[in-house]
Amino acid sequence: MSSSVHSNEKDAEKQPESPRSELNVEGPDAEFGGTEARRKLERKLLWKVDARMSIMVIIYILNYIDRNNAAAARLRGFEADLKLKGQEFATLLSILYVGYIIMQIPSNMFLNWIGKPSLYLPFCMIIWGMISVLTGITHNFVGALLTRFFLGFVEAAFFPGALFLLSKWYKRSELGLRTAILYGGNIISNAFGALLASGILSNMEGKLGHAAWRWLFYIEGAITIAVAVIAILILPDFPANSRWLSPQERALAIRRMEEDAGVGDEGETEGQGSGLWLAVTDIKVWWLAFGLTSLVVGLSFNAFFPTLSATLGYNTTVSLLLCAPPFVLTVFLSALLSHHSDKVGDRFYHIACSFGLGVVGFIIAISTMNTAARYVSLFLMAQSYAGFIVLYAWISNTITRPPSKRAVALALINAFSQLGNIAGSYVWPKPWGPTYRHSYAICISTFGFGILVLWGFRQYLVTLNKRLDKEEEEQGIQVKGFRYML
Repeated sequence: MSSSVHSNEKDAEKQPESPRSELNVEGPDAEFGGTEARRKLERKLLWKVDARMSIMVIIYILNYIDRNNAAAARLRGFEADLKLKGQEFATLLSILYVGYIIMQIPSNMFLNWIGKPSLYLPFCMIIWGMISVLTGITHNFVGALLTRFFLGFVEAAFFPGALFLLSKWYKRSELGLRTAILYGGNIISNAFGALLASGILSNMEGKLGHAAWRWLFYIEGAITIAVAVIAILILPDFPANSRWLSPQERALAIRRMEEDAGVGDEGETEGQGSGLWLAVTDIKVWWLAFGLTSLVVGLSFNAFFPTLSATLGYNTTVSLLLCAPPFVLTVFLSALLSHHSDKVGDRFYHIACSFGLGVVGFIIAISTMNTAARYVSLFLMAQSYAGFIVLYAWISNTITRPPSKRAVALALINAFSQLGNIAGSYVWPKPWGPTYRHSYAICISTFGFGILVLWGFRQYLVTLNKRLDKEEEEQGIQVKGFRYML
């Protein structure tokens, strides 16, 4: 017995101590090698996630280019060749959002259930690229109507799915900037899409017997399909099932989200019906939906930006080129505003300031026909998207868990807001041009109403935070728990 004990003692002496024992690491970060080691690992993790997420910016550029290329095609024979009359062009724009609204909630519920955004989102992308190509072979209103409807139906998967994917990887203090980077794809699409459209419409007329506007749909749809194939290899899945992470990185990714929400939710991917019920019965979801919808009506100028640029009096090519600078500037302003919003922990006032400047832009456009002043007004209108991006981060911050509820809530709010796009398609009829004063007046009203709704929402969150403070005080605990971002 004694020799056995002696032998075991010798074996124990021979065994090297684990790094954790040598460093005498204790505490909540022990499994990551201590606080400093965790910080280094977290920086590496975020770099890897950011690198993979970056392809979503390219996808979003193509998502919006394929959605909005009808506005550019309109300047080069789209309406005439399809023999559109009256409000038929506006109907083509609005019908896309009917399909978009129908599909968003089921799509996000399915994405949460399947847990494979790296396959699901690129698959949807391939389909909408093919539909975009088919738009180029249509010859009448009905054919274009069908392709536009199904384009919206399939495109619905991307944006709410992308927001949900970001919310699975990033903490609330990181989400604003990442949402700005993602939505930068939308904004860049207005600049890059106009430049691409200008090149195609100027050089492809009559090639192989096709009108230039048809080539616009062919080329842009083909680019979308090619990028979708690449995206399959790059896009991440959720933290719990991403194979490109080491076990320690995966554990840290899950731990970060547990700490941020105050409770872990990685295992909560079931119960889709429960998530739907939790979302539709939460007043915060509907409050945000109505505020967002009002602002979306005001942002309808986006779909008609080439038309508004054309009121400056230049030819088609120059009008399209002039669309780019306002949105290029907006990309940088969006990143700055979102970063500052994350840094100071404020959402509402950053949103209100941005949309307030948009109102100033509308007022300038109404009050003068001076070319320089009207072009400045386009810059002020475009930067409204900086506040819009902060609002999307606020939505993700507010509806935190469980993931089944968050998936539905993000899709429901975004889908409901598309009613604003349907209404907005009829805000800019040709008879109201070139001044479009009635259109701008509608935008001023909807921006103002949206800001008021969000101010009321902020006050409601203040009340909820006070209630949480009171509960902690009554229970005699002093912990830094979850609080709603204001």
